[in-house]
Amino acid sequence: MMNASLEGWGLWLALAGACLGTYICRAIGVMLSGRINQDSEIFRLLSAITYAMVAALTVRLILFPIGLMATVPAWIRVLICVLSIGVMVSKPTKRLVPALLTGTLLMVGYGIVR
Repeated sequence: MMNASLEGWGLWLALAGACLGTYICRAIGVMLSGRINQDSEIFRLLSAITYAMVAALTVRLILFPIGLMATVPAWIRVLICVLSIGVMVSKPTKRLVPALLTGTLLMVGYGIVR
């Protein structure tokens, strides 16, 4: 009897639990944010770890992709990355959007030409 009444609610309960856990962590972060020194050594360490993880994931995506990206030759992926970095370096202001646009358009262009 109990299983029949809860049938179909498992996903909703999982979603509610995930939301509750997320918002509790966010609330704790907001409460503690005024007491945390962002220039402390622990935050420098966390920042370094975060940048290292992003760099490692980016290199993995470029050199060892899975799925559709794996069909593009490695030299083209590296060339597009170098060109996008060149766009970022050439314009010190407003550099992220043009670099992302360059990489995206070059990959789409390769897909169309191929």
